[in-house]
Amino acid sequence: MSTGEVAAIGDDKSSGPAGGSARREFERRRDAREQRVRERFPRIGGFLLAVTDEPQSTKAWDTGAAGEQVVGARLDGLTGDGLTVLHDRRIPGTRANIDHIVVSRAGVFVVDAKKYKGQPGLRVEGGLFRPRTETLVVGGRNCSKLVDSVLKQVELVRAALDDPALPVTAVLCFVAAEWPLFGGSFTTRGVHVLWPKRLAQVVAAEPTTRGPETPAPIDVASVHARVARAFPPA
Repeated sequence: MSTGEVAAIGDDKSSGPAGGSARREFERRRDAREQRVRERFPRIGGFLLAVTDEPQSTKAWDTGAAGEQVVGARLDGLTGDGLTVLHDRRIPGTRANIDHIVVSRAGVFVVDAKKYKGQPGLRVEGGLFRPRTETLVVGGRNCSKLVDSVLKQVELVRAALDDPALPVTAVLCFVAAEWPLFGGSFTTRGVHVLWPKRLAQVVAAEPTTRGPETPAPIDVASVHARVARAFPPA
């Protein structure tokens, strides 16, 4: 991919800021609550708003936006020859979005950013005499639904690209989680579970050769354009 093509992709105005839709939803909910309180309590509404917190369901959108912004900034720092990023892409026909889609020489990476506390880990049960099951836990909480969600996003991206030779990989990137000093990242059901710095290493790695044949090089600019058309800004 030429320098001109990289610049054109980097200047793509159809790519919104990381966490944009989550931030707008937080602001919408915050403003709607403020209006309700002020209308119901005209004289003391401002005081009540000052001494009470936003509901957790509202704060979760703010937290999510912050996590996406951290991951987005890390990925933006990698953009250049051979790697592009699309943030906050809408899944057509739904209200859902994909946080980040990275296109590199190694393939396409669908990245779901989460700002969770606690240490991510993998709980494995079963084996020889009963089916093996893997459960993603964060701070002791069962978070396997996150794996299900990002795998669904991957299937949508694969279907949109319609190219079996193009690898599409799922990633869960945890911001503010507690990771051990050594190691820590792992995979479950094909999903990479890691932190922002490790994410940068994974998406920027050169493609590996599997088998006797060298895989065909990925046309990053072309794949980027196809992904942008299939998943518009949220």
